[in-house]
Amino acid sequence: MTGGVEDQIVIGARFNGPPTSANGGYVSGLAAAFVDGPARVLLRTPPPLETPLDVTRDGDTVRVTHDGVLVVEAGPSSAVFLDPPVRPTFGEASAARDRHPWIGADNLLTGCFVCGHGRADGLRVTPGRLADADVCASPFEPDETVAGDGIVRPEIVWAALDCVSYPPFAQGTDTIALLGTFEAEIARSVAAGERLVAVGWPLESSGRKLFSASALLDGDEVVARARATWITLPG
Repeated sequence: MTGGVEDQIVIGARFNGPPTSANGGYVSGLAAAFVDGPARVLLRTPPPLETPLDVTRDGDTVRVTHDGVLVVEAGPSSAVFLDPPVRPTFGEASAARDRHPWIGADNLLTGCFVCGHGRADGLRVTPGRLADADVCASPFEPDETVAGDGIVRPEIVWAALDCVSYPPFAQGTDTIALLGTFEAEIARSVAAGERLVAVGWPLESSGRKLFSASALLDGDEVVARARATWITLPG
């Protein structure tokens, strides 16, 4: 049986993806905090901002709801997480970010907390293709505003793994897609002020579904890894 409400979470307005809902990786990380070990998160409906959301548990399954409507569902992950096909330097990731295809454009995601290139208070994990690989990359330099006691909050790490895996960037299209399923494992904590590299690469596609993977790197060290399923929007 499903138990009563165990907790509540509120997603601050800063952490948007589309203008009026939360970044998918960020809310996935919040839900994953209630799961031991690597987690699998399904996003069922756009997560509202500045709104109390109820957290309930049914065995290993965690549900986040708003007025009885399922927003996010999470549980343990059995995914096989992949190592990145290339490990770019911080400089190569910076150059890739400068090639982000939507710089100067305005669409549903240009104000995203994670990848929005115009967000002064964002993470600026703004992916662009590497020069010699079908892989997107960006620097990830989290500051104290996303940390507690000097350690970056786990949901921020999940968020950084999100947008860099966005398949349309690697495929060179203007398609808009939203995160449907996200699975991640974090190998170690990230300190505020670290200079990491985020990489993402496409895996395959099926109809409107796009599958991708991502990782955070410190040189040759893999700090965190993820797999994602994206759903393209009609038109």
